[in-house]
Amino acid sequence: MSTINRRGQVITLVISCLGTFMVLLDNSIVVLALPTIQASLHANLSDLQWTIDAYTLPFGALLLIAGTLGDRFGRKRLFLIGLVLFLIGSVLCGFASTLGWLIFGRVVQGAGGAALSPGSLSLLAAAFPEPRSRAQVIGIWSGFSGLALAAGPLVGGLLIQVASWPAIFFVNLPVGLVALVLGWLSLTDSRNPGAQRIDLPGQVLVAGGLTCLIMALIESSSLGWTSPVILGLFSGTVVLLTAFLLVEARVREPLLPLRLFRSRLFSAASFATVVLSFVVLGVVFFLAQFFQAVQGSTALVAGMQTLPVTVGTFLAAPFAGQLTARTTPRLPTVLGTLIAAGALFLLTDLSPVSSFASIWWKLGLLGIGIGFTFSPLTVAVLAATPQARAGLASSLLSTSRQIGASLGVAVLGTFVLQQFSGNIVSQLAQRGVAGPVGARIASKIASAGAQASQIPVSGRLPLSPAALHQAIGQAFVDALRGSFLISGIALLATALLVMLLFPQKQRASRVSAESTDAHVTTDIPAMQPVAAEES
Repeated sequence: MSTINRRGQVITLVISCLGTFMVLLDNSIVVLALPTIQASLHANLSDLQWTIDAYTLPFGALLLIAGTLGDRFGRKRLFLIGLVLFLIGSVLCGFASTLGWLIFGRVVQGAGGAALSPGSLSLLAAAFPEPRSRAQVIGIWSGFSGLALAAGPLVGGLLIQVASWPAIFFVNLPVGLVALVLGWLSLTDSRNPGAQRIDLPGQVLVAGGLTCLIMALIESSSLGWTSPVILGLFSGTVVLLTAFLLVEARVREPLLPLRLFRSRLFSAASFATVVLSFVVLGVVFFLAQFFQAVQGSTALVAGMQTLPVTVGTFLAAPFAGQLTARTTPRLPTVLGTLIAAGALFLLTDLSPVSSFASIWWKLGLLGIGIGFTFSPLTVAVLAATPQARAGLASSLLSTSRQIGASLGVAVLGTFVLQQFSGNIVSQLAQRGVAGPVGARIASKIASAGAQASQIPVSGRLPLSPAALHQAIGQAFVDALRGSFLISGIALLATALLVMLLFPQKQRASRVSAESTDAHVTTDIPAMQPVAAEES
């Protein structure tokens, strides 16, 4: 390889990592600022869920069409447009004075991220066509991805301590501008000459279906599962997503080629990616509130308390990339999901007074498990799609991540909120508060989540403010432990699925380049490609 080509590959890797780091950092950096945002903008727990999902939902919903746009009009162009949109959204969030403006800015950020994220990975796929070197650079790229998700709380805590919550959005500007200038000057554009047409009906249907689903999950905690609005949203979800599948099965150039799911590797890797992202953001969403609202840590200290997750992810991800290149994605994925599941089961003994010495190593195990899964799942998804559809493969991977993140915050948030209300009543009853009085208090303050102890309660109570704070903290932690249990079980099921469906050894047979256009393959680095008939 010439020095010029090598330099171009390195620059592409740097720009891709910068863009991906910024986008994924924003997935998690907001989490630590949620208590501060809640107090500043007078938000409740469901508002905080929307602060996260207003970003992840458009991100996931637009990713499929974004990959196609990159294939058709140029991956460099898509990447740069995504950067510009993301920076505009960051400015809107930073200057937001109301919750509505903050959510609107998050939507713009999510749209920019939808263009930027698949563009970064498809640029890498085009710059590194050789399977083994591609697996290695994906390990680096995935390391930055996992690091961004885990480092967000630490960076957010530092910025909140030094300035205030708007700083977590303004920090995107220097990173994004550097990536924008480098990308404009240095990136080589690539596209798929045979790129498909834009499937607008499919895009509208899938975006509408996902929006209905997330709205139903988040708002069910306040409106009730049997509310006509919630039932209507769930019905809309079923109708729109069913129509989406019917359209995709019949249209000549579908947004989501359903034939990809004939590959067991592709289907299992996509599902595992959804579950992993469900767990990561759903768990981190509540850990930040636990450290700050329950244990009284400052934002900076709470960020430092999540550092074991960051370190574990950073150390494990590159090693997982190397292991994947030498074997298959199966071993590191199973190992990572089992480690992460074990960490979550260990965290179910959490209490409001748990010392950090009893927690840090469990968070470190969680980070190691996360780091071991990102890289092999990325390689598996790319391996299960033809190289000419790199834009599609990368958008499907990012879509799985964002859908998982949205569902994690929505599902676990709704579970914790509903459990929290009943737990408050139970904890107050144990402290001598009559059931009807406890129910009245719970109905007033439960929607605030872990910040409920900061809400003044009218009337005389047979317990002190300190005892009330203790009761609320215990009620929140009890609900939180249930979310850890659910997440751990989901990861165990994922490990079993991967063991059953991922290839476990090299194959000797090869398929021709022509056949990869007609069939989904499992062309994993360090493995021989296998045709889709294995599915």
